[in-house]
Amino acid sequence: MSNKITCFKAYDARGKVPDELNEDIVYRIGRAYAQFLKPQQVAVGRDVRLSSNSLFTALTSGLMDSGVDVLDLGICGTEQVYFAAFNQQLDGGIMITASHNPVDYNGLKFVRENSKPMSGDSGLETIRELAEINRFEDTYKKGHIIPTDLSKLYIKHLLSYLKKPASLKPFKIVVNSGNGVAGPVMDLLEEHLPFELIKIQHKPDGNFPNGIPNPLLPEGRSATTDAIKEHGADFGIAWDGDFDRCFLFDENGSFIEGYYIVGLLGSQMLSQNPNEKIIHDPRLIWNTQEMASQSGGTAVQSKAGHAFIKEKMREVNAIYGGEMSAHHFFRDFGYCDSGMIPWLLISEIMTEQNKSMSQLVNERIEAYPVSGEINRTVGDAQKVIESVKKYFDGQSYEFDSTDGIGLTFDTWRFNIRSSNTEPLLRLNVESKGDIKLMEEKRDLLLNLIDQNK
Repeated sequence: MSNKITCFKAYDARGKVPDELNEDIVYRIGRAYAQFLKPQQVAVGRDVRLSSNSLFTALTSGLMDSGVDVLDLGICGTEQVYFAAFNQQLDGGIMITASHNPVDYNGLKFVRENSKPMSGDSGLETIRELAEINRFEDTYKKGHIIPTDLSKLYIKHLLSYLKKPASLKPFKIVVNSGNGVAGPVMDLLEEHLPFELIKIQHKPDGNFPNGIPNPLLPEGRSATTDAIKEHGADFGIAWDGDFDRCFLFDENGSFIEGYYIVGLLGSQMLSQNPNEKIIHDPRLIWNTQEMASQSGGTAVQSKAGHAFIKEKMREVNAIYGGEMSAHHFFRDFGYCDSGMIPWLLISEIMTEQNKSMSQLVNERIEAYPVSGEINRTVGDAQKVIESVKKYFDGQSYEFDSTDGIGLTFDTWRFNIRSSNTEPLLRLNVESKGDIKLMEEKRDLLLNLIDQNK
């Protein structure tokens, strides 16, 4: 059998089971993680995929054979592993999940002490190499599994982000777990909140009878939209499989771009903590910057990607960070992303401002209309980017190279960047209150990309 391991990506390990990820590989990864970090206690959780239990057995065997004690969190979401690692001051955590990947995939997400992220250049590449070599240090003792239920502490922590949970308006909310693992957490939260929850696709089911939970795909949104309309709900929430991202819908069933949620959450956190900093990615920026400034804080730009956001948050001690891809990070949550804290804060904003979800969002959409992220398959991404930049030579603009290129003009701007994992260019365009201008520039840029791809 080849020892070559191909499942490692920039920030995690993901692959098809059993070809790219299986019990043997995961056992070796467990040994390699232990040899690299030399931890004493590590939290391990798993999602509801059919392969997760056997991979859990293999992973924890590798950790225990290395002398590591495992806090078994059972079936849970990724953020519950993050919570365990920072709340219990553990030496690390590993989540077995493939989130929104196809049903025959699985994966591993890793953190080290205090839930610090791990990426290819901060440990994952070394772990892959050690797992491939497959020669591990002998240990004088074997670790143990410790069944661990931190749900009460976790729920208490989530509720701590709200001023007065019992004073929230009694909203009717559609909650769609996509048969992932958000359902059990919603059942626990429900006991403490005055909401009527309309639960759809609620039961965790690794067969995913309603399709893989990925609300970023338009075809993955209709069940939530239909339920909102049917029940006259105030808003809706849908999660991906491990609920580290949450996606919001207004009372009309309309899907809300994650960009506008970043501004709302940033302003809410800053309203309670003025003079703090928040982090945003460079794809779409104007709305977030304005809302941060109006709330007495500072918006700081970071390269897109959870490891970069977390690193920048720690660097400037930011209270919150958000990506338009629906990842939302909180300093008090170990600088990690949560799919539960955002919707709780949104319910508080709606209560305090006495506005519907559409009223909150539509005024920001009118102020800064956006194209949404548009992907184009290209042969040479860098060549296309240079061609687009050349087209604007001689025009007056501000240039930004934080991630891809960003060109800012008086009343509109765009960002174009290449995917880290696919032969794709990703385009985002926004304007100041002029949807026709945004659409005109969007079409111009798409034509430039198509002409040069």
